Amino acid sequence: MHRKALRFAGTLALIAALALAQDGPYKVLKTAKVGGLGGFDYIYADSVNRRLYIARGAVQAATPPVAPRITVFDLDTLAPVGEVPDVRANGAEVDAKSGHGFASSKPVTMFDAKTLKIIKTIDLDPKVQPDGLLADAFNQRIYVFSHPSADASVIDAKDGTVLGSLDLGGAPEQSVSDGAGHLYVVIQDKSNVAVIDTKAMKVTGHYDFVGKGGRCNGLALDAKNGVLFAACGNNGTDATPPQPTMIIMSAKDGKILTTLPLAGSSDGAVFNPATMEAFSTHGNGTLTVVKEKSPTSFEVEQNLTTMAGAKVITLDKKTNHIYTDAAEYGPAPAPATPPAGAPAGGRGGRGPARGPMLPDSFTILVVGK
Repeated sequence: MHRKALRFAGTLALIAALALAQDGPYKVLKTAKVGGLGGFDYIYADSVNRRLYIARGAVQAATPPVAPRITVFDLDTLAPVGEVPDVRANGAEVDAKSGHGFASSKPVTMFDAKTLKIIKTIDLDPKVQPDGLLADAFNQRIYVFSHPSADASVIDAKDGTVLGSLDLGGAPEQSVSDGAGHLYVVIQDKSNVAVIDTKAMKVTGHYDFVGKGGRCNGLALDAKNGVLFAACGNNGTDATPPQPTMIIMSAKDGKILTTLPLAGSSDGAVFNPATMEAFSTHGNGTLTVVKEKSPTSFEVEQNLTTMAGAKVITLDKKTNHIYTDAAEYGPAPAPATPPAGAPAGGRGGRGPARGPMLPDSFTILVVGK
């Protein structure tokens, strides 16, 4: 079969698979327009203390200007409960035992999760640009991930001491802990998962899936059965359009168990051991649910429509609810006319400019059965 025909057949198969999974047990239970200007990235549910953390960016052009901050909401009602002010971060997580929160700002911000007062700031290597982070309850350590330096900085959650850094060999995205001394990090630009021994504080290997998936941002883990779910923007080929894929592999040795289609390009994934389901959220306003029927058998259970831009995800382990967020935007500005002789595509390949965020449109969505 010719290459174009193969691409066409693959696209048809993907569409068919997605269409079969539209109906399912999940729905959007609640949408709360909490408003507020400023960009946003990671979302984090503190299931124990019933709080939801969302980092928001600054907007200097607003009147009055809007400062960066960590916004905090009641996890049950989505009512605002406060904020950690003047912190420019991509996300925040909490170490439950110490009650200390950490934000992936530069320098890293350590705060009291009850009062939301800043305890101190923590300087890392100048090359580090904090992006994602993970609070690992196993040994009360905070892992701060950086694309430019391709590493993870390790911080003691009890007192904020920097314990060292780990060379991950590529740009780290989402990470997961098995709660027993192992950490897994999906490496976006290398199509692999880095494996970390947290007791020895060293990288022990990489699980490669080159040719099976690429541009992978999401990672989830069934810790009991040792199954990893890597949510990727494409299936490792040059198919047009790209075919987003979930790669399911053994956490023990990296053996690929199967691959399944996703409804969009993922920016986050979670696994719920109570329901034996993995979830992946996508910027195109969809959420894919993958059912683990057994440790070796998996299927796409549902593709749910959420909201355009709702690409991040967190799980409330108490209610089994999924949280994501998004905002609405106005018309994009007209593209500037490049000077004579300048190359086309003035945003350096980043795609068309986006319009301004509409006031009060920022929305938190709750998904459940």
